[in-house]
Amino acid sequence: MDKENKEWAGENVWKNGDGILESKKPVRLPEAVGEIIRRLGRAGFEAYAVGGCVRDSLLGRTPSDWDITTSARPEEVKRLFERTVDTGLVHGTVTVLWRGSGYEVTTYRVDGEYEDGRHPKEVSFTGELGEDLRRRDFTINAMAYNEERGLVDVFGGQEDLKRGVIRCVGDPDERFGEDALRIMRAVRFSAQLGFSIEKKTREAMRGHAVYLEKVSAERIQVELTKLVTSPHPDYLRIAWETGITRIILPEFDRLMELPQNNPHHCYCVGEHTLHAMKAAPADKCLRLAMLYHDFGKAECHTRDERGIDHFYGHAKAGSEIARRVQRRLRYDNETTDRVCALVYWHDYRIEPDIRAVRRAISRVGPKLFPFLMQVKRADLEAQSDYQRQEKSDWLLQLEELAHRIEAQGDCLTLKELAVDGRDLMEAGRKPGPGLGRTLQMLLEMVLEEPSRNTKEYLLANLPKET
Repeated sequence: MDKENKEWAGENVWKNGDGILESKKPVRLPEAVGEIIRRLGRAGFEAYAVGGCVRDSLLGRTPSDWDITTSARPEEVKRLFERTVDTGLVHGTVTVLWRGSGYEVTTYRVDGEYEDGRHPKEVSFTGELGEDLRRRDFTINAMAYNEERGLVDVFGGQEDLKRGVIRCVGDPDERFGEDALRIMRAVRFSAQLGFSIEKKTREAMRGHAVYLEKVSAERIQVELTKLVTSPHPDYLRIAWETGITRIILPEFDRLMELPQNNPHHCYCVGEHTLHAMKAAPADKCLRLAMLYHDFGKAECHTRDERGIDHFYGHAKAGSEIARRVQRRLRYDNETTDRVCALVYWHDYRIEPDIRAVRRAISRVGPKLFPFLMQVKRADLEAQSDYQRQEKSDWLLQLEELAHRIEAQGDCLTLKELAVDGRDLMEAGRKPGPGLGRTLQMLLEMVLEEPSRNTKEYLLANLPKET
C-alpha cells in the first residue's frame, strides 16, 4: 500500500485503510533472519519476524530467539531451504537450519476450536497475516516486522508497550478458554516487564483460573520459574489475587492468611515471603528457596500468653513441604535438593565465632553456605526494623569469617581430612561403620583447630573405638 493512502498516526507510524498500524521504525534483524525473510519474499511469499522477538526489540532488549511467520506452506518452505527439520508440520512449523542455528518458520494459520484447554482441535492455514496475529495471546506479542513493510501492529501492541499494559488480543475469555496457561503467562509477562494487566484481561483471568487444573505440571513449572526469577517476583501477589495460586500453589494461599504477631515481623507470612523473594538475587534456587522458606509456618504456628506468634520447627517442616511441591511441579532433583537444603538451614542460628562458622560450613556444605548467607540476608530485608542493625552486623560478621576460612584453606569436609578409612585400617581399626564415626570425630577435632589436620597428629590422637 502506498504511503499516500495512509493516515499519519505518530512518529514513523501510518494507519492504512484496514486500520493496521505500520511503522518504519527499525527492528534490527539478525543477518540470518533477514536472509530467510528475503528468500521467502523473492519466491513470492510474505514473511515476517513475529511475536516476542519484535516485542523485545521495540523495548530495546536483545531477543533470545527469533520466530518467523510466512504465507508459504510448510512444503514450500522446505523446497526453498536446503536444511530443514519437520518440527511441527501439523501446526505449520518447519525449523530452517541456517549457519549452525535453527529458526522456526510457521505458516500463517487460524486455530480451530480448543477442546482440552491447550490444543486446537484443528489448524487451518491462511494467506492473511492479520488472521494469524489474531490468534495470539497478548497484543504485545501480536506484532510482526520485516524490512520492507516495517512494523505491522493490528491490535495496538505498540501502544500497550508504551503504556506498560498486558492486554489480551480480542476477547480475553476466548483467549484464556483456548489455553488456560495464558493466565499464568499474563502474570509472568507483567512481572518480567513491570507492566500492569488491563482490567478486562485481569477479570477474565480470575474467571478462568480453575482451568489451570488441566495444564501439565511441566508447563506450570516453566511459567512459575520465569515469574520468580523476574525483576518483580512479588507480582506473585497478582496470581494470588486472581485465584491462580489457589490452583497451582495452595500452600502459598495459607501464608497470605497467616499473621505474624511478633516484633521481628511487620507483614503477614505471605507478604513477608513476597518481599523476601524480591530481596534475593534473581537465581532460580535462591528465589524458590525464598518462596518456600516459610511454608512450614502454617503447620508450626503457636501463640503464647502475651499474644506473640511463634513458629518453632518451621524450617524442617518447610523443607518437607518444599520437596513435595517441587516433585508435584516436576522440578529436577538437583534443583529440588539445593532448594530444600536452603529452606532447611535458613533459620539456623550461627554464632559469630570462627570455630562455630567452620562447623556451620561443614554441616551445610561449603558450596551451599554462600547461598545460605544470601537467603539469610533476603529474609532479614523482609523483616521489621526491630534489631535490624544488630542482625545485619551479625550477618556481616558471619560473611567475613567465612571469607577468612576460605582464604586460609581450612579443612571443612571428610574429603579434605589428612586421613581416610584406609589409613585407619592400617593403624589397626576394623572395617565397618565405626570407621565413619571415627573419621567424623577427627573432623570435629580439625574444625576446632585446623592445624591438627596432619596425618601424624590425627593417627596419634585417634578416639576410642565405639
